[in-house]
Amino acid sequence: MMKFNWNNPYPTIRVPVMGRNVVSTSHPFAAQAGLKIIQQGGNAIDAAIAAAAALMIVEPVSNGLGSDCFAIVWDGKELHGLNSSGTSPQAWSPEYFAKKYGTDANGLADRPMRGWDAVTVPGALAGWEELHRRFGSLPLGDLLQPAIEIAERGYAMAPVVAHKWAAAIPDLRDQPGFAGAFMPHGRAPEIGEIFRFEAAAKTLKKIAKSGIREFYEGEIAEAITSYAKNHGGAMTLNDLSAYRPDWVGTIEQDIQGVDGKTYSMHEIPPNGQGIGALIALGILQNFDIASLPVDGVESQHLQIEAMKLAFADVYQYVADPRSMEVTPEQMLDPAYLAQRAKLINPNKATHFNFGLPQSGGTIYLSATDEQGRMISFIQSNYMGFGSGVVVPDWGVSLQNRGFGFSMDPKSANVVAGGKRPFHTIIPAFLTRQEGNTTLPQMSFGVMGGDMQPQGHLQTILRMLSYRQQPQAACDAPRWKVNRDFTLDVEANMNAATVQGLSNLGHTLKKIDDPYMDFGAGQFIWRLSDDIEDGYVAASDPRRDGQAAVY
Repeated sequence: MMKFNWNNPYPTIRVPVMGRNVVSTSHPFAAQAGLKIIQQGGNAIDAAIAAAAALMIVEPVSNGLGSDCFAIVWDGKELHGLNSSGTSPQAWSPEYFAKKYGTDANGLADRPMRGWDAVTVPGALAGWEELHRRFGSLPLGDLLQPAIEIAERGYAMAPVVAHKWAAAIPDLRDQPGFAGAFMPHGRAPEIGEIFRFEAAAKTLKKIAKSGIREFYEGEIAEAITSYAKNHGGAMTLNDLSAYRPDWVGTIEQDIQGVDGKTYSMHEIPPNGQGIGALIALGILQNFDIASLPVDGVESQHLQIEAMKLAFADVYQYVADPRSMEVTPEQMLDPAYLAQRAKLINPNKATHFNFGLPQSGGTIYLSATDEQGRMISFIQSNYMGFGSGVVVPDWGVSLQNRGFGFSMDPKSANVVAGGKRPFHTIIPAFLTRQEGNTTLPQMSFGVMGGDMQPQGHLQTILRMLSYRQQPQAACDAPRWKVNRDFTLDVEANMNAATVQGLSNLGHTLKKIDDPYMDFGAGQFIWRLSDDIEDGYVAASDPRRDGQAAVY
């Protein structure tokens, strides 16, 4: 097993925690909600559902009842991948948007970032239903009780959530239903102020009693679609009732650890961007990263360049898999990635174009239990508070994932009815090979838009190539490649490294906003092959979170 260096060279307010049952989330109430379920006899998947429900109440800036979700589950024997991202209303097309909003200078349809015409079918609750049907052990109603109690009794506002909540008000206060739900005193709640969410409690009680299909086919569905119709939205009862999540498995990339073991990093296949982390990791297998200083210019430069190459392909090819021109297998072909690796100049930053493979606002949580089950789970409303639309009386705040579509008819990601858009949220999982046996090693993820695959890459290399323990790998300063290939660097990054990257030609920014720009992760690492030894967990100090264990 990996022998970590347990020292942490970075300033931090967190220490790694260890236990046989772990729930690690971005808010203490959610972590405790999940742990409570395990103590009541539930398993890790039950705990994840309970924590996910609680996070919709205590961190609504990031997720809500109208979110999407993805999950990777180790059931004790094998790995499963769930895609529960929503599909677009059947009425959507480039012509739909052009007729309503006109066209831009290139003749492409304009579309809104917020409001009803950014909302795709919410997939999160259907995802809970699938996870519970396949792996749950306690009744669904029991799993929702902690969130219901929090919503009804209220909770004191945490600092990071309060900051992001206030920042969202100017853009969203006029969206349908937003002020009534999230501006209880005509403003955002302040740090330490009590916020209650009775409308969301009502919805959770309803589905606890009648089942989650109530959200897609019953009274709640009727309320959602009626509100859409009254405000110019295209979503119908048929759009909601037809929705089902998909079990899609995982895609993977091998990496050799400094301990001599072969590990595999797993991601959900497209329409998500997890393949970007795997592409970058595969490119870096052509370099001896472990021989370079962990925080030095050379190591960071190679990682950045590999990520830029990955994004060039991701933004060109990733879409609903039914529309993609190439397959994930082609994008991850080792010969292709070796060819891409040759484009990296160790002494100069490069702006890369996409290659030609051979034809042929988010929350993340992780939970594990003492029987060996592990779940990597993520759900999101996309940008802070998503669309800004909240269905009155039910507390259903809706995502704005429709903004992830392209309006270009030539794009694989062009908008169409019943289609999944390009998605940013991605859970991850690490396995280890021992002979012909695949063993679970770590459930992990880093939330935060385009930062997610970059956070996966940076943290996994720190652990597997440099033996940094999970909390140190989590705490370390990060960089982020932007859509225009400029580079954000975290304010506490080593000054000599930052200067060295600039000298290599990287166009640098330095933005002190860790919530949005550099992600926030949760990591649970299995300590040994003997499950009795338990796990070590890390929770990102960039959020209000906690890893709760016993």
